[in-house]
Amino acid sequence: MSYATLRNEWADLLVRRPEFREPLAPYGTIFEAWAGWLGASIPPFGGNAEACRQRWAQGVPLLPDAPPAIPREAMEDLLAPVLEVLAAVGQEVEALQRFAEAWDQGAVDPSALFPGRGRLASIALQTETGLSQECLGFLAYASLRPVLEDYFTGCRPYVAVSDWDLGVCPLCGAPPAFADIAESGKRLLACHFCAAQWAFSRTTCPYCGSRDPREAVRLQAEAKEEGYIIAACTACNGYVKELDRRARFNAGSTLVEDWGSPHLDVMAHRKEYWRAVPTLIQLQDSE
Repeated sequence: MSYATLRNEWADLLVRRPEFREPLAPYGTIFEAWAGWLGASIPPFGGNAEACRQRWAQGVPLLPDAPPAIPREAMEDLLAPVLEVLAAVGQEVEALQRFAEAWDQGAVDPSALFPGRGRLASIALQTETGLSQECLGFLAYASLRPVLEDYFTGCRPYVAVSDWDLGVCPLCGAPPAFADIAESGKRLLACHFCAAQWAFSRTTCPYCGSRDPREAVRLQAEAKEEGYIIAACTACNGYVKELDRRARFNAGSTLVEDWGSPHLDVMAHRKEYWRAVPTLIQLQDSE
């Protein structure tokens, strides 16, 4: 799917939910940046199906051992709008300024924004800038998404036929940000860093691995929002939002549906659940 199409999906969602048009306006800036990005001369991931299968058999995502070399200038048009959005909504302005200065001085490499197990960017970068994990995580995926999606395009089909069953993205290693229930009833976790989706047990917490049904909580949205669920875990207090596409056949892409349902995040946060991949609403709610 092109980012122009994703931008149009976002516009359609705001028509469906006009009450969110003003609070969610900052996301429009990011969608515009993605749609206008011209790409970069980055060689795609070169592994074939067998190479991917061998990595996944060891429980290891592809990115750590084969990261792309991203030219810093290729990131400029993606990074700058996200910094502006975060500053405009009052997020950690001084820390963002330190990040911008370090970037301009060449002290920050794009790879410092890569996800890893249990993290959304490097510890060193967080320490150097003073950005919170949530703010840095949003900055990372909102600026890297088009780059990593392009990088992994060739091996994305291998995910669908893999035996990967971990709660992190098999391509980039990021934690899941959303979940779809497909027409088949299968649960697909979604990555906001690289746009991958992978099958995952409906009875397992992707964060802590709990399989105890007594620790699983499902919070239902309002009746008029049939198909939307908050799937939470009392063992770790983590949650992901789920969309049952059998009930909402006309729903948009996972990222659009995630960013466009902040009321569900508010509901989860009020019950003191957390999510691994932050949204702007989550950041604003933490102030």
